[in-house]
Amino acid sequence: MKKLWFQLHWFIGITAGSVLVVIGLTGAILAFRDELLDLLNPGVTSVAVQTAPVLAPPQIAQIARRAHPEARITSIIVYSEAGTTARVGFAPAPGEKHGETIFVNPYTGALLPPLRYDDAFEWVESLHRYLLLPRESGRPVVGTLALCLMGLALSGLYLRWPRRALDWRTWLTFDARLKGRSFLWGLHSVAGTWALAGYLIFTASGVYWSFDVVRDTVDGWAGVQRPPREAAAPKPKVPKTDGAPRTAVAEAVDLTTSWSAFQQQAPNWRMAILRPPERAKQPIQVIWVAKDAPHVRARGRMSINQQTGDIVKNEPYDGMAAGQRALSVIYPLHMGTYFGLPGRVLMFLVSLSLPGFAVTGWMLYLKRRRQKREAQAERARLAEVPVSGDMHDPVLMAYASQTGQAERLALQSAAALREAGVAVHVQSLEKLTPLLLGNYRRALFVASSFGEGEPPDAARRFNRLLHAAAGELAHLQYAVLALGDRNYLQFCGFGQTLDQRLRVLGAQALHPIIEVDNGDPGALARWSHALGELIGGDALDMNLSTAIPDSDYASWRLARRTLLNPGSSGAPLYELTLSGPPTDWRPGALIDIWPGHYGKDLVPRRYSLASLPQDGGMQLVVRQAGQASGWLTAQASIGDDVRVRLIANPAFDAPPQPLPAIYIGNGSGMAGLRSHLRARVADGLQRNWLIFGERQRAFDSICAEEIERWRGGGSLPELDLVFSRDAEGGGYVQDRLRAKADTLRAWLADGAVIYVCGSLLGMAGGVDAALEEIIGRPALDELTEAGRYRRDVY
Repeated sequence: MKKLWFQLHWFIGITAGSVLVVIGLTGAILAFRDELLDLLNPGVTSVAVQTAPVLAPPQIAQIARRAHPEARITSIIVYSEAGTTARVGFAPAPGEKHGETIFVNPYTGALLPPLRYDDAFEWVESLHRYLLLPRESGRPVVGTLALCLMGLALSGLYLRWPRRALDWRTWLTFDARLKGRSFLWGLHSVAGTWALAGYLIFTASGVYWSFDVVRDTVDGWAGVQRPPREAAAPKPKVPKTDGAPRTAVAEAVDLTTSWSAFQQQAPNWRMAILRPPERAKQPIQVIWVAKDAPHVRARGRMSINQQTGDIVKNEPYDGMAAGQRALSVIYPLHMGTYFGLPGRVLMFLVSLSLPGFAVTGWMLYLKRRRQKREAQAERARLAEVPVSGDMHDPVLMAYASQTGQAERLALQSAAALREAGVAVHVQSLEKLTPLLLGNYRRALFVASSFGEGEPPDAARRFNRLLHAAAGELAHLQYAVLALGDRNYLQFCGFGQTLDQRLRVLGAQALHPIIEVDNGDPGALARWSHALGELIGGDALDMNLSTAIPDSDYASWRLARRTLLNPGSSGAPLYELTLSGPPTDWRPGALIDIWPGHYGKDLVPRRYSLASLPQDGGMQLVVRQAGQASGWLTAQASIGDDVRVRLIANPAFDAPPQPLPAIYIGNGSGMAGLRSHLRARVADGLQRNWLIFGERQRAFDSICAEEIERWRGGGSLPELDLVFSRDAEGGGYVQDRLRAKADTLRAWLADGAVIYVCGSLLGMAGGVDAALEEIIGRPALDELTEAGRYRRDVY
């Protein structure tokens, strides 16, 4: 679902978002329209304050009639604020859209210069509201764009929603020192969060104004019924002395009585708009705003008999129904004036940020497209290596890999052989059997070891079947490249076991086993030479390496570090949070981290991820031991860059079916278990059992609050927390397994999957032995082959 929303987000962003830039820029201009016009027209909308009394609307009306005796006055706008000029509007001449507006000095009655550049702002407003289209066709287009912006805002919120939603730093801050895609994503997402409320206000009000069905529905909820729009009746025409037609002049009425009546009813007025009717017997309409009004559209309405001054209708804002007052808030919220000058500045910045989102969105999109093209080109290059040689006698290139290193070397070797004209089949030992192996005359094995010389989980089935086979491989010629680490007692243990068993079955070694200690270049060169001998030539021209290209690493930032076990007798255990670009991973995934300012004499350290993508960052649970973990937990400063490579871990992934799950671990092994449990809880899967061990409950109850939430929410019907050094509840997780053997068998009968994460020496080995005692080795092997016994141990 998240991938779908991501696709929709960027698609709408690079299409409708490009047009929304225009609406954003024009909205920013209109936010300070009055101030800009004042700046461009000094002495027109305001004049110097004088001690003389100001003119009342009746006097202003007389001045306007003398200036334009042939035109009908449609509005007179006056302000109680000193120095603000009065405005008089006239009915438009036939064929014109707007009538003339004149400004009158409120002290002297002098006519002021006409307002310049107002037509330019009218054009900007038409672009903003209708995209310069006719009104009736432009409104739905802009309304649709508003819906698109709403979708962008809400989908963006969903895409970056972190698990720690109450941490304001996660929402509102990012590291400006980041570079490249990380910087762009941080700027794009954090700025979007700041602007989110403004965009929701913009879009909701825009949709309200753009679609009649929406406006009628909202008005109906508010208890307001607007009259249907009707075409204006033809205006009567009267000839002018120069022959030009003009609209009929309204009957002149003295406004003194009406104005006096209004002032008695609304003595605290701040702004008043008088709308004289065309006929003297009709009441005059006054729209006004009080000095203590909550916003500029908190307008009262009054109808006054022009002859007697009687109040025909009085609707002060405070007396209006709640629905009417709510509708009056829409425009002030849209413009930001509801919150005064700070609100206007905020909405101005929000409008102005739309181009920024378009630019960063396009840059992220183009960067992603470029990376995709590069990946496609790499795959195409590999596919173009010609398949030649004897297709009836191909070489089998088989690999046993726990983390991908052996697979990568096997693919590099296969590509080199193919380029040399040898037909090669590449196969994982996970799907290989001795019977299938017997179909080949020559086989090459790249075998990594897991833990203390064990086969990788994916190769355990093949190892068992190979030890059960008898005399089937006498025709086979083979070579083994064994990968390992001399820090372990059983260096290259599985590779040695594989080599020995193949010899027992009669297979002939093409070359003595080659053992590689942590990617030793010399050993890989010997493997290259061995491949050359296979085809009857010198060493193949290839650059075998277990090193990961630096381009595979991304720059993340150490955002948070929390000690989880203060006072513990064990080494400190920390929860670390890394922030970086949007990345997707599955529960159980791993990451490689270079410690500090790395050099090629160092190797990255691998950690289990303790979080999900929607948590807002990569979270780790790290014990302070060794160079990399020491740098992460003590030496690195918050905000420092961390070089990270994400690694898929299908051997520890969740099964496709929603089966019951048993999670077993200790210490920092909580990391791999927590990512799974978070995913299960989020998906509503409640058949979960956690068996977790540490030293002392008082100091080592890591993630206790989260575990209690899962327990209280029904997501952990079985929970066993084992503390080895407590007088009560002591022992180890394998002891608890034996004590609850019947429960374990019942869960396994229901199809449960077992996950083990933590230290290989002690815990994982003890758990494996306990499981063998409880269900038997054959049953345990069957669980492994079925993908129901999954381990991430170190």
